[in-house]
Amino acid sequence: MYIQDTYYRSIWHDERTDCTTIFDQTLLPHQIKQLSLNSLGDVCHAISSMQVRGAPLIGACAAFGLYFALRADDSPEHEESSALQLIATRPTAINLRWAVERVRASIASTARGEKANAALAEAKKICDEDAEVCSAIGDHGLTLIEAIYQKKEKHTVNILTHCNAGWIATVDWGTALAPIYKAHLAGIPVHVWVDETRPRLQGALTAWELQQAGVPHTYITDNTGGHLMQHGLVDLCIVGTDRTTSQGDVCNKIGTYLKALAAKDNDVPFYVALPTSTIDWTVRDGLHEIPIEERDSFELTHVLGVNTTDHAVQHIRVTPEQIHAANYAFDVTPARLVSGLITEYGVFPASSAGLQNLRNSEDYRRGK
Repeated sequence: MYIQDTYYRSIWHDERTDCTTIFDQTLLPHQIKQLSLNSLGDVCHAISSMQVRGAPLIGACAAFGLYFALRADDSPEHEESSALQLIATRPTAINLRWAVERVRASIASTARGEKANAALAEAKKICDEDAEVCSAIGDHGLTLIEAIYQKKEKHTVNILTHCNAGWIATVDWGTALAPIYKAHLAGIPVHVWVDETRPRLQGALTAWELQQAGVPHTYITDNTGGHLMQHGLVDLCIVGTDRTTSQGDVCNKIGTYLKALAAKDNDVPFYVALPTSTIDWTVRDGLHEIPIEERDSFELTHVLGVNTTDHAVQHIRVTPEQIHAANYAFDVTPARLVSGLITEYGVFPASSAGLQNLRNSEDYRRGK
């Protein structure tokens, strides 16, 4: 996608420097800064500190992390310990483990001395595929927006989203935002209600993305969505997911569950956009089986913003000192609240049967 009319992916590998470049998302949208990653430690820090975030992007970044580890030492012991170190950085997002395991499987029969280059090739392949997958998610989600547009007699379609599931959270296009971008490019008038998404304010990233793309949007507090739905101001909700179970439960940014409840109560369709790499086929009951990451309370007691005096990016305390704060990063939305799952292979019911149909589809089997 584009930043000030220049095309970028959210991650790329520079052959000249043999480094992987990302945008430091802890500074966005206030400051655009590129970071060069050159070691396993760099990648682990980038993931755990949320310099990179979003399940697909975390996975892609982790793949490069394994390359850096093998470049330094391609012994089986170091490969194993490095893989475990990467997977431990963010316990909830399944794409991280998926990407690491995919790279390891791809180099399993590769001779020592050649493993690092093979891992790099696989990491690049993961990035290219993610861009294609997210574009396909956008195409399938576009059909839902088109149907609402026709039903509304070609009036503006109002879409609510939570957190940031745009191109900056993937390699390109995004998941939840991909259908919106596709609709905008198709000339369908859309307007996006953007949840601020406390405490890390990922909604500001969504607003920044939409602003760059020229998509009309309005930034709102996390608790506004229900009110908007009660007054008929939301036609559709689309969110992303960090892990989806085999029965269709969805684990996404904290607050997603409350949006789904409000949508259900007001007959607003609630869709989840995801690459199939985000499905954890080994987990059935999301509420009891998915580990929920708890992050530092500092993220809750302080906010990041721009000082209007000197334009410095800085943290400001918003609570009294030495208070106790609980900072759960994710929650689980039961499948019964999800209208459907928008994947690269089409839109499927959020149910065991729906996901089994996905798994049995010819396109899915061919993709595997």
